[in-house]
Amino acid sequence: MYETITSPLNYGGLVLKNRIIFAPTSMGLPMEEQVAYLRRLAAGGCAMIIIGDVPVLPGKFGPSLYSKKGFAYYKAMVDAVHSEGCRICAQLHQSDSNLKGMLKYIPGVLTKKISMEELRPLLNQQVGPYITGLPVEKIHRITEAFGTAAEKAVEAGFDMVQVHGDRMCGSFSSSVFNHRTDAYGGSPENRARFAVEAVSAIRRRLPQLPIDYKLAVRQENPHYGNAGVLEEELPVFVSLLEQAGVTSFHVTLANHGELSDTIPPRNHPVFGDEGCFLKFCDQVRALSQLPICGVGGLGDPDFVEEQLQSGRIDCAAMSRQLIADPEWPRKVQEGRAGDIHRCVRCNKECLGGMMAHRGVHCIYERKETK
Repeated sequence: MYETITSPLNYGGLVLKNRIIFAPTSMGLPMEEQVAYLRRLAAGGCAMIIIGDVPVLPGKFGPSLYSKKGFAYYKAMVDAVHSEGCRICAQLHQSDSNLKGMLKYIPGVLTKKISMEELRPLLNQQVGPYITGLPVEKIHRITEAFGTAAEKAVEAGFDMVQVHGDRMCGSFSSSVFNHRTDAYGGSPENRARFAVEAVSAIRRRLPQLPIDYKLAVRQENPHYGNAGVLEEELPVFVSLLEQAGVTSFHVTLANHGELSDTIPPRNHPVFGDEGCFLKFCDQVRALSQLPICGVGGLGDPDFVEEQLQSGRIDCAAMSRQLIADPEWPRKVQEGRAGDIHRCVRCNKECLGGMMAHRGVHCIYERKETK
């Protein structure tokens, strides 16, 4: 009944056992709990797990591929996922947050005068000046670091890397934030330069490595997303990224707005329907023959099968649905779709848990522990 969902796929040079991918998600869990959770996800039958926000530069915040402890943590993730017959991808990114500018908000956050919801737009206000004023020498150092980080990721055992097309790549791509007047600003071709150089740095070092690109699309009329690429700019960006060495596209809405837009609840005024971001996949499909992964409130097996079978997308990425039921892929394969815990897209314990710093969970987990 779900022949396409359960069929294997060559995803840009990497063979996947089926068409279901766990989308990159900041889980906010302690290290040991995170590794155990990834193992559970992999055991549920998905084909690949994307580990979100793997920094390309050494840093003091969060795990790093460059430190002994951080590398061991990523290696533990890889080993746990591989032990269950699942692939794993490292989402490489560079933050576009102005760390110096953040310092003035720390007292307000610590005293709870500034909530996390209030902090996000304050930080976003600093992205434009930070990106526009970044020295060219530092830009070159960052884009080259994507290649170095990819080598470290492969050393840790990752099967693929994904270049995060939001974060710094997305901010350079966006005319909302990028007001530079040099070779990295102005025209779409110039605003694509940072992302192209990041991909090229990986391809030079690792000629055979599959490189996924999270293509963040900005929508106007109505306006959603501030980073990323305007829909009418997609022909320029898709072509340049392909030439640089991208082997597949993970297509979604651009970020740097409300989190409830990129992680929309069912009652969202524009993105409330299942498959809410697949229209952006349609635009990329018209421009590229590379495999495309779609995302956006996916969860119903019948709907997902239809999108895959029609060729609209090649893979379906899920986060909230696999958090609600990690065994979704296995249940579909075994003809037990009726047993799936369906995500209701309430955002209470997933997005809500992340914002409250208690980790990403699901209302079903809370019910089971009562």
